[in-house]
Amino acid sequence: MNDVLATTLVGIFGITGSLLVLGSALAMFKVRDALSRINVFSPATGLGMPLIVVAAYVWTLDDSGFDWSSLFVAVLAVLCLIIVSSVASNTLSRSSVLSGQPIHRKTSPNRLATPPAGVIDEDPDADPAQRVAEG
Repeated sequence: MNDVLATTLVGIFGITGSLLVLGSALAMFKVRDALSRINVFSPATGLGMPLIVVAAYVWTLDDSGFDWSSLFVAVLAVLCLIIVSSVASNTLSRSSVLSGQPIHRKTSPNRLATPPAGVIDEDPDADPAQRVAEG
């Protein structure tokens, strides 16, 4: 691979990924609630970090040449970052809502605060005999 092309690609991918991570980190200071902070960090973990991994792979490709193991590690790292990012965001969002963290009043729609239609929202800590008596 041409050294100028490789250096340019590494610079573009690395700087873009780093700016996404930096932008997400700075945006976390501006949001008001935990749910929004989790949401703000998604571009960093879903796009910024994979771009940094791609930059590292292009650098390795230019430095050492093509290697199947390097390609496998890079593809696996990108897939893992995307999968872990989405699962972690959903888990953290759900736990912050269920733990009673206050949600900013401008967060709309707030579908996590109300149970879905047709679902009876019971207190899991209530005595089972009391639930039968109420129902």
